Amino acid sequence: MNKKYLFRLLIVVVSGMATTSLWAKAGEVLRSFNSPGNFCTGLAFDGKQLWVSDRQSDLLIQIEPTSGAQLKALPAPGYSPTGLAWDGTHLWVVDDKELFLYRINVNTGEAEHIIEAYTRNPKDICWDGKLLWMVDDRLDLIMSIDPQDGMMISNFPSPARNADGLAFDGRFLWVSDRGADRLYRVCPETGQVISAFTSPGEYPRGLAWDGQTLWNVDYQTDQIYQIKIDDPDILIRTDPKMQQLDNHFDFRNYGPGEVTGLDVYLAIPENRDNQELLEPIVFDPQPLQIVCDQWGQKFAHFQTQNLPGGQFFRVTMTIKARIWNIEYFIDPDKVGDLKKIPEKIKKQYLVDGQKLMINDPFIQQLARKITGDETNPYFIARKIYNYLIENLSYNLKPVGGWNTAPTVLKRGTASCSEYSFCLIALCRAAGLPARYVGAVSLRGDDASLDEVFHRWTEVYLPNYGWIPFDANKGDRELPGEQATGIGDVDSRYIITTTSGGASEYMGWTYNFNYKWKSKGPCRIYCEHYGEWQPLQE
Repeated sequence: MNKKYLFRLLIVVVSGMATTSLWAKAGEVLRSFNSPGNFCTGLAFDGKQLWVSDRQSDLLIQIEPTSGAQLKALPAPGYSPTGLAWDGTHLWVVDDKELFLYRINVNTGEAEHIIEAYTRNPKDICWDGKLLWMVDDRLDLIMSIDPQDGMMISNFPSPARNADGLAFDGRFLWVSDRGADRLYRVCPETGQVISAFTSPGEYPRGLAWDGQTLWNVDYQTDQIYQIKIDDPDILIRTDPKMQQLDNHFDFRNYGPGEVTGLDVYLAIPENRDNQELLEPIVFDPQPLQIVCDQWGQKFAHFQTQNLPGGQFFRVTMTIKARIWNIEYFIDPDKVGDLKKIPEKIKKQYLVDGQKLMINDPFIQQLARKITGDETNPYFIARKIYNYLIENLSYNLKPVGGWNTAPTVLKRGTASCSEYSFCLIALCRAAGLPARYVGAVSLRGDDASLDEVFHRWTEVYLPNYGWIPFDANKGDRELPGEQATGIGDVDSRYIITTTSGGASEYMGWTYNFNYKWKSKGPCRIYCEHYGEWQPLQE
């Protein structure tokens, strides 16, 4: 797999009312055309053609998927058809006012089998080959049901509060969320969100799977979209911003003694999938030297000596960059096994460290308990990630600073750094390479001040490379929110630091570090902060 972003030439072909993109990648639109009405809800694919329901005209309309041409229309069996599914021979319709499911013979238009929905607000349905699945957006439930009598067999929470569409691709369920404008790929056994991307429209409703691509009808744009899912380029970049970051480190000696030596290290950012440096980085003053640690991270090293009481020393690193929201669209079935991890990666990122303590019996036993007999690297990391979400809560200022992974896991509270230490320790104990990145963050507005910063983990997945796993970000209530910490970085960060552990210059910190020596009593105050300003194109 190639997660490197490619600037592609977008070729759009307009034919009649249909628009086709020849260079769409995963999560992007291949084709779109007008829906047959302004109130379209459900969508299904019968092996050759699409079917769409319109709740105003109360029609079930068959559509040719290349052009969007209407082929035939059948009267709906109820007055509020909201969801459709195709079971191989018949079209199923769910009505959210009548609260019935109807199995329609599309040749005659007759409802040959009618069962009760047994839920309060059914929005959409799909067929998995044996069972029907249904989503209720008031109960926030997705449930499998018996097609003979409508009785529920299993259920799990919806990934979001406004789940309206449902489809099955042969392995996973797809769920549309009109609240966050997201399309989720969901494991039908566990209900956990495997991956997600932004919907092409602002009110995604019905979904359908044609064997290779996902279809979505949007209630606001009145368009039907064909969306590409399988593509070697898995990186989706959105919401670009041009920003200037002035990264300051201030050191004050209030005396009365003398600071005889001060060394300051600022981590130097590089181009990454989420960020592109627009100009060479500017330092004030010029650093003594540029150094590189054992992890390959570069630092600007500043030094001053003989700083008497009452004196002030400041260093500034000015960065101009374009930053994006990025999402890596991961397919667990395409992740290679642990044997495919390069030896160089394993040698560097499976080692122990003072904050990790991966050889501690507690860590070893917990890693085995969490991962069990799992062999897929994605699900190894996901099980550890889920464990941290369920068993840790966020605490910005833990007692004793940044504690070791065993201490944090036993205590049950963690800062973002401690979430990272725990995830790295458990992943490495399970044989899966992991590292951390550190960043300066936008705080609300594009002109803002950051004094808190953020750190998260990256896990090495064979065939994909380094993928973000931010358990602190994912420590939220809904499955869709929990998945935002995996393969996703918001357009609010400039990553300065990439590391696997203690650094000869940085220790276990990130963004900056400093060391000083003094003679006589000295009262020292220092602060590190990032000042953001938006740039014009």
